[in-house]
Amino acid sequence: MLNYYTYKKEEHNAWVTFVHGAGGSSSIWFKQVRAFREHYNVLVLDLRGHGRSKPKLSDALNHNYTFDAITADIIEVLDHLEIRSSHFVGISLGTILIRNLAEKYPERVLSMIMGGAILKLNFRSQVLMRFGNVFKSVIPYMYLYKLFAFIIMPRKAHKASRLLFVNEAKKLYQKEFKRWFKLTSEINPLLSFFRDKDISIPTFYIMGDQDHLFLPNVRKVVQEHRLASLLVVPDCGHVVNVQRYTAFNEESLAFLKRLNEA
Repeated sequence: MLNYYTYKKEEHNAWVTFVHGAGGSSSIWFKQVRAFREHYNVLVLDLRGHGRSKPKLSDALNHNYTFDAITADIIEVLDHLEIRSSHFVGISLGTILIRNLAEKYPERVLSMIMGGAILKLNFRSQVLMRFGNVFKSVIPYMYLYKLFAFIIMPRKAHKASRLLFVNEAKKLYQKEFKRWFKLTSEINPLLSFFRDKDISIPTFYIMGDQDHLFLPNVRKVVQEHRLASLLVVPDCGHVVNVQRYTAFNEESLAFLKRLNEA
C-alpha cells in the first residue's frame, strides 16, 4: 500500500485528498495541509516509487505500470481508511490521475481542484517526451528531469518550484523514473478522451499565467465543460500551489465553501 498521512478534524467532516505529480511527494503539499486541515479531514499520499512509497521487489517484477494501476493504488488507500468519497486536489501529472479516478470511480469524487493541469501535450511537450523516451536509458535521469523542469518552469521566478521538484526527484530510483516515463506512451489518447468528455463533477482549474505549455488548452476545455471553472494566477508558473500558495489555498477553500453552500 502507498505511504500516506492523515490529518483528522472531526469524524463527520468531508475529506480532501492531495495527489502530487511525477517526481514529487506528499511533502509538496505542506503549505496546503496547514490551511485545509482547519476545515477538512486531509489525506496526503506518496505515489508508488515516490516519497516513502518505496518500490518493493514485487514492483520490480510487475510490469503493470499504467494510469489505471496507479489510480487503483489511490483507491486502495481510500478503501483502507474507509473514505467513501473525497474532494481531490492535484498538481501537474496528479491531475491526470484524479481525472482518471473520476472516470473510473465517479461516486468517490466530490470535486476536483486541478493545479497546473495537463489536458494536452503541445508540439513542444511531445518533442520533449519523445526525446526522453529515446535517451532515458543512456542519460542519467536527473539530467533529463532537470531539463524537463527547466522547460516547464523556465523563468527566474520559477526557480524555487524547480528546485523543490528536482530535490524530490533525487529520491527516485533510475528504474522507477523509467517506469513512470513509460506512462507517456498512453497519455495522448487518455488526455484526448478527457478533453472530449464533459464529466458531471465540479472542477476548478488553478493555473499560472506563465504556464505556457498547458494553460491554453485548459482555457479551451473550461469553455466547453459545464461544471468547470478557471482561475489564472498572475506572475505564476506551473507549480501554482508552491509559487502562489496563498492564492491557491484561499481560492480552493472558497470553491469548496461554495459547493457546500449550494
